[in-house]
Amino acid sequence: MNLASALVAGAAGGAAGTTALNAVTYLDMAVRGRSTSSAPEDSIEALVSRTGLRIPGEEDTRKNRVAGLGPLNGIFVGVGIGAVLGLARTAGWRPHVLTAGLVTGLGAMAATDGSMAALGVSDPRTWTLMDWLSDVVPHLAYGLATAAVAQALDPD
Repeated sequence: MNLASALVAGAAGGAAGTTALNAVTYLDMAVRGRSTSSAPEDSIEALVSRTGLRIPGEEDTRKNRVAGLGPLNGIFVGVGIGAVLGLARTAGWRPHVLTAGLVTGLGAMAATDGSMAALGVSDPRTWTLMDWLSDVVPHLAYGLATAAVAQALDPD
């Protein structure tokens, strides 16, 4: 598989994985009646604050832009991690889909939770067991879907 094909297969896997993560998250919200997380928007605000960038608009307009940028950032990260998986496959890393899914899902979780901790958005050390489950289950769904699609699109 050439580099471009691997990137596309991985990115497609990442898109499928992001959809799976969102579906599992929304199902959890519907079943438990829990509210949405403010972490995506809080992360955007922290990034903007640290970089000195500005999100234009008055109160509601700016708030709506941040509300759109938070999930867009999640999509970008999910597709990007999938693309990295595609690159890893071209470099010869071809474990069983379950292993690849576990590594990819936990890697994505570490990246997102680590960035939120670094930005001061959240402190995983203070999370409850239910908080951890609400994070790990969708990320495992992400990893498995990402790995399955990336592998399915790889003709080798």
